[in-house]
Amino acid sequence: MKDIARKFGTSVATVSRALKDSPRISAERRAAIQQYAREHNFAPNMIAESLRNTRVKAIKVIGVIIPEFTHFYFSSVLSGIEEEASARGYRIMVAQSNEQYEREVKICQSFFENKVCGIIVSQAKDTQQYDHFQRLIDAGVPLVFYDRICTGVNASRVVVDDYMGAFNAVSHLVETGCRRVAFYGSPLTLEISKNRFNGYKDALLKHGIRPDEQLMHICDNRADAEAITPDILRMENRPDGFFAVNDDTAIGILYTAKRMGFRVPDDISICGFTNGQQAVACDPMLTTVEQRGVRVGEEAANILIGHVEGTIPRDKMERRIVRTRLIIRGTTR
Repeated sequence: MKDIARKFGTSVATVSRALKDSPRISAERRAAIQQYAREHNFAPNMIAESLRNTRVKAIKVIGVIIPEFTHFYFSSVLSGIEEEASARGYRIMVAQSNEQYEREVKICQSFFENKVCGIIVSQAKDTQQYDHFQRLIDAGVPLVFYDRICTGVNASRVVVDDYMGAFNAVSHLVETGCRRVAFYGSPLTLEISKNRFNGYKDALLKHGIRPDEQLMHICDNRADAEAITPDILRMENRPDGFFAVNDDTAIGILYTAKRMGFRVPDDISICGFTNGQQAVACDPMLTTVEQRGVRVGEEAANILIGHVEGTIPRDKMERRIVRTRLIIRGTTR
């Protein structure tokens, strides 16, 4: 604000009033100051304003964006972030994009205005433009992606080995007798979806099975799984195994198969991806790929704090991979 005041030859108080759209400042002067502030990426520090008349020291705050609170995986990542951040003297400010690009953009702007020291984010499913992330980086805000990474932005990221997780899961299905394995996945615009899909295909090819496009479906939630699975199980040459992108989808398949009279795993084998609480709350319990969300969160927080404190250069893109493991339970033979 001092810089803006010098630019216009006025007081900081006048700049403050102009930015707050006070009628005490002429419309022409207000417009000029506001335009200059926008062009130079100025945003008011909400935390500083709230602490202006106190002796309390401003806290170190990390912004965290998750796609949905309801998913066990994202809540476990959040737990890992909070544990690591708290141990190192940081607090977190959490927001949910609800899988919406527009909401994600607004959250990024809000975090920037509140002067968070950095942001940890898993992008929304429908995000295909990345200017809002690039603006943060250009403004000097450290950014770390987890799970759903943005390949169009040069930023640090933490992922699980999605390819090998899927490859090992589908290999297990084939090695225990399945010959027609269906794939239920997220849109292939997401990097994790591509990696899991490629792991699925390569596992089939390694075992001499040609992938069948009729068995590949964009389906990544329980409701959609329950909607499409009946027709798939009525196919003349139906699948005898399913690999799902997450546990929620896998349980939708399990519920539908049992309702239709199929025996799991005698008639149909099912494997998910997450290893959340749902996996042991169904009957039979779900074979799944464990993602280790808490570990992902800890690594993401560790990298971000490293960027903030200078132990990891901000221009260095840190890449970390958390290993998965296959947890075999009752939905596979």
